[in-house]
Amino acid sequence: MDDKSSIVLETIQNRKSVRNYTREPVSRDCLLALLKAGMAAPSANNQQRWVFIAVTERKTMDLLAENLPYAKMLFTAGAAIVVCGNTIKPMAEGSIDLWWEDAGACTENILLAAEAMGLGAVWTAVYPYPERETQVRKTLHLPAGIIPFSLVPIGYPTGKDKPKEKFRAEKIHWETW
Repeated sequence: MDDKSSIVLETIQNRKSVRNYTREPVSRDCLLALLKAGMAAPSANNQQRWVFIAVTERKTMDLLAENLPYAKMLFTAGAAIVVCGNTIKPMAEGSIDLWWEDAGACTENILLAAEAMGLGAVWTAVYPYPERETQVRKTLHLPAGIIPFSLVPIGYPTGKDKPKEKFRAEKIHWETW
């Protein structure tokens, strides 16, 4: 294994759900790098049926934190990215709509990029919870056909959150069940 592979694998293993932030703002350049990473995700038939809302205004993040049950860390996060499915965009003929799978890949890329950049982030689910979708839609003025999938609080971690060992050899089957 070369050094580049080791760095990537180390980033994946060190990724953690960060819920404790220093309140320091996250720069537009950092957010653009995270969004670029999100857009590098694979998508079904390369449809790229995703759109993003980058949120940096404290008032908006606090409102989302107040109204979403599992996004209270937004009160101290420096920014947030909402990953959405764009069901308005026409699909290529013969394609199957898998926007939620594409949005999941985007979200994971953002989480890994945040870890690599020394930022903290956590995946908070919006879809498929109608009450959460309604809150995000209302707060961010989303048009019909744009479906909020995940809300990712981002910030500078306090160091309190640590990665968990998730590898379980008993979950692996070789060749057949």
